[in-house]
Amino acid sequence: MDDYSDYDGVGLAELVQNGAVTPAELTEAAIARVERHNPAINAVIHKGFDEARAKAADLPEGPFRGVPFLVKDLLIAVAGWPRTSGSRYGRGVVDTEDSGLMRRYRESGVSLIGKSNLSEFGIAGTTEGQLFGPCRNPWNLGHIVGGSSGGAAAAVAAGIVPMAHGGDGRGSIRIPASCCGLVGLKPTRDRNVHLPDGYDFAQGFVVEHVITRTVRDSAVMLDVTGRPEPGSPYAAPAKERPYAEEILRAPGRLKIAWSSQTANGRPIHAETQAALEATAALLEKLGHEVVPRDLGVDQRALWGAQNAFSAANFGAGMRRMIEQTGREPAEDDFEALTWASWKGAQRAVGMDAMADAQNLRVLGRQALQLYEIFDIFLTPTLAAPPPPIGYLSPVLNPPRDIGRRNGEFFPFPGVANMTGQPSISLPICWSEGGLPMGMMFTARYADEATLFRLAAQLEKEAPWKDRHPPIWN
Repeated sequence: MDDYSDYDGVGLAELVQNGAVTPAELTEAAIARVERHNPAINAVIHKGFDEARAKAADLPEGPFRGVPFLVKDLLIAVAGWPRTSGSRYGRGVVDTEDSGLMRRYRESGVSLIGKSNLSEFGIAGTTEGQLFGPCRNPWNLGHIVGGSSGGAAAAVAAGIVPMAHGGDGRGSIRIPASCCGLVGLKPTRDRNVHLPDGYDFAQGFVVEHVITRTVRDSAVMLDVTGRPEPGSPYAAPAKERPYAEEILRAPGRLKIAWSSQTANGRPIHAETQAALEATAALLEKLGHEVVPRDLGVDQRALWGAQNAFSAANFGAGMRRMIEQTGREPAEDDFEALTWASWKGAQRAVGMDAMADAQNLRVLGRQALQLYEIFDIFLTPTLAAPPPPIGYLSPVLNPPRDIGRRNGEFFPFPGVANMTGQPSISLPICWSEGGLPMGMMFTARYADEATLFRLAAQLEKEAPWKDRHPPIWN
């Protein structure tokens, strides 16, 4: 199927429904593109081709029936498949059954063809791990794809699949979406539930969804997966109507605040600042009320309030993994950044973690006060264009340098994880060097509807889905 990559997921499913193509043919088209492009970008680290071929004739009648799909090798469980979490320590872990979210993806009708590359335990904002090696950006192979869901973004950008699963704890869907010129939504906390068989990942910090080329694929998939699990104590507020309908509705005149303020007070890259100002001007041209305005909270304090909490959460996850592997990790099982995180987790004190959780609640409420006045808060997704491979590598750099350099590039996405709000990165701009630069839009708690309406409007005004990297199709 020569024009396979020209379609998004909804478009491919319509071809299947109309009898123009079969799920088996779509599966083969995706496999061919893995074999063609993966040697260059290193996005797919587990190939489930035989299983995909065997199941292609018996997929559910969901909105994505037959659409090839990848899942990240972290958090989500696939029956009979390995789950390394991107770590040498995780080799040998095999899941015995699908997780709840995986079952919902299967309900959508997707054809699962493999697993995508990631950073070790999803910690780093770049996908350059020791186990699988660096994943490279289809727009420029010398630059990062972001992380931790970098393999997912690279595969979508290269036309291997129209969408792929990712997880977002401090921007791990939005950062790679920005680096690779894609749509990356972090849903509201608990919109995609982890129950009944999962853990409450970092008390809602970590959420899962898909990275896509089009807004409608993100909306339609969230309609499938974003429903409460019976008995869930944490269900997100109900939506008014399907998100597939929201993208057909005009957003109206929104009140949008925008800022480039960072927690450390450093200015962002000049190209990124110019892109942010151009985006604000575009929004004003579309009829929105656009006002320069900071978040209104001490971001340094907000970031500082999660240190013990995050350390304790990582320790709790490692304790479960130790039960799975049957042994304690040794230093040479981990990259240096992960080992430092593990040692920090062992020093975490319960009362400090609880104090962090309390402080995060207070500071998060302060941040949410902005949305009593404004509908949307706009920032860049990254503070600079994607850096070269190696600059943020947890393999090549000591943890102290990684922490400092992360502050240079990723000051914006993590706030929405701490407040639980929905936040989306859209590929509005490109750098002078031809690298994507996403703009990030954050809405009120549980208001994905406004994000989808605005994103659909911007997709028409600044169409990115027809812009392709050198590695494509």
